[in-house]
Amino acid sequence: MNKTPPLRAIQAFEAFGRRGSMTAAATELGVSVGAVSQQIRKAEEALEVRLLERRGRSVALTALGRVYHAAVSRGFDQIRAAQDIIDRAQSANTLTISCLPSLASKWIGPQLLDWQIAHPGATVRLVGAETEPRLDTEGVDFRISYGEKYRDFNHYIELFTDWVVPACSPALLARHPVRKPADILDLPLLSIEWARDHRSPPSWTEWAASIGAMYQKASGEVAFSLSSAAIDAATNGRGVVLAQLSMAAEDIASGRLIVPFNQRLKLSQAYFLAWDRAALEKPFGPELRAWIVSNSKRMGAALMAS
Repeated sequence: MNKTPPLRAIQAFEAFGRRGSMTAAATELGVSVGAVSQQIRKAEEALEVRLLERRGRSVALTALGRVYHAAVSRGFDQIRAAQDIIDRAQSANTLTISCLPSLASKWIGPQLLDWQIAHPGATVRLVGAETEPRLDTEGVDFRISYGEKYRDFNHYIELFTDWVVPACSPALLARHPVRKPADILDLPLLSIEWARDHRSPPSWTEWAASIGAMYQKASGEVAFSLSSAAIDAATNGRGVVLAQLSMAAEDIASGRLIVPFNQRLKLSQAYFLAWDRAALEKPFGPELRAWIVSNSKRMGAALMAS
């Protein structure tokens, strides 16, 4: 009965078949030409077949050698692919965060530079994307998203649940003073309607109901698919937005936005952080995850206190 050749013998044979010569195989494996030849003879003895044949001054695979090489090559291709994954996970200094676009521009993006300054050896790539990535195949280490999408990932943690509050520019409020919360409904209103993949934040209809008023969407009301775009429109005096506090905090603190009445509504779902396990093997990977979680806890506490 034929025996399985030693792994070194199979490795030498695979390298010869792929590289096309004893010299090239020996260089790749870091051994002598004689060692490669000796290992291939061991493979032939174990299999009891000829894998190589001489053709003039050259050596080539036999018919059975080609069949055997095609089979063992698949296994070595998988081993090399696995090694590539380990190499990327352990040696790459770049950490990639995929994030909902509005969170990228209005929440984590402005603060990420401070973290990078404190970790000069790290390189962070921030990608704004609506679609949930495949962390194991798309080169993404961390994903910050919203709602039930956490089910798409194996490793995740809840971050915080946001609130919305009516906000507008000081110039708009100067032109249209309001005396009570219901007066806001008479101003130009900016709506936010997320894609179907996510449940949209509270609407003006829901906000009106929360203050005991009636409101029906007007034909001229502008709706944005990105929260950040709606907030930017409000800072430019285009109308009143039900701004998510996590994203509007900087604009409110600077005075670019004013909250006429702190009548807020809580979002129905929370943001979450997901990660690929390999990200925690990268330099600075655990530190970056801890920083995101810590930042979100501070944000959640600030939202509850304000």
